[in-house]
Amino acid sequence: MEYIGEWMLHDMDEVTSTNDEVLKLTQNIIGEKVIISARNQTNGRGRRGRDWISLEGNLFFSLGFECDFKDLGAMVFISSLGIWRTIQDLNPLLDVQLKWPNDVLVNGRKICGMLLEKGEGHYLIVGIGVNIKAAPLLVSTIYPCTSLLDAGIDVDRKSFLRSFIGNFDNYVNMWKSQGFAPIRDEWLAHVKGLGQAIVVRTDNSDEEGIFKGVDDHGSLLMETAGRIKKIYAGDVFYPQRNIVVNE
Repeated sequence: MEYIGEWMLHDMDEVTSTNDEVLKLTQNIIGEKVIISARNQTNGRGRRGRDWISLEGNLFFSLGFECDFKDLGAMVFISSLGIWRTIQDLNPLLDVQLKWPNDVLVNGRKICGMLLEKGEGHYLIVGIGVNIKAAPLLVSTIYPCTSLLDAGIDVDRKSFLRSFIGNFDNYVNMWKSQGFAPIRDEWLAHVKGLGQAIVVRTDNSDEEGIFKGVDDHGSLLMETAGRIKKIYAGDVFYPQRNIVVNE
């Protein structure tokens, strides 16, 4: 066990999922901030029930900290910005963009995944996987993937994690002192497709319209037929790129 700032880090060889391990920890702690990272996950998972492919050399970790669940939306944006900033710090010239709700794109391809879940008591769990050394080569992935190594960045998993925690803490402090507005503004400054046509795939249908931003809770705002519609969950696609999705 070691510490990154105020965070207690447990770096493990193999787990089913880092979120599962943090959930176990939150049953016996109060107030502490914890991180579980692992060299291998046997049952990693992502949003909307999808599997997360855990390739050797990549980074898999979960944060556990006390947070009011009503602030979930803010934590999604803070986590995404933390990854965005960490990659930008490694190479400021790299094309790094955000994609609603919590994806980070490098050269137009997805480089990480996130899954936020409720822990015990007042704990929130933020699980993140980052393609450090390799990206899954699967035709069934919902969005094309890449890795930092593919993008010319050679960094080890723990160095990236340490940098991320510093950036995550900085954004949390900004949020605590200034509210969600500056977090949202910075996120919007780096999001892909703002003001452009997008398609959002929800559980029930594909919604098409103009991406107008996000509200105070992080819900996507889409203009359709002259009206603004809020979308709370879904996957964003950019029709002008002609991306083919296989599920």
